[in-house]
Amino acid sequence: MMEQAAALDLAVAFLKQSRREDEPPLAVDTEGVGESNGLLIVPYNSVQYLASRNAREQLLDCWPILVDLNTADVRFGTLEERPLWRNRRT
Repeated sequence: MMEQAAALDLAVAFLKQSRREDEPPLAVDTEGVGESNGLLIVPYNSVQYLASRNAREQLLDCWPILVDLNTADVRFGTLEERPLWRNRRT
């Protein structure tokens, strides 16, 4: 099983690689990182929002990055998986 720190590193690299040029700078929301069902759940948003926590600066539709702690597969979460991060215990 992968350590959370290594999984978080994978998520950060995935976010950097997947960012489009027309998007503002993005960063992982380390305060919201958690685990559920063998997945590391890694939320992210704009750097500006994470610095201020001002809801007016928050980007919408930022589906969290999911890292499978057994296989190291990294991907964005899906609508069907939403209960994993909405109802999880940290």
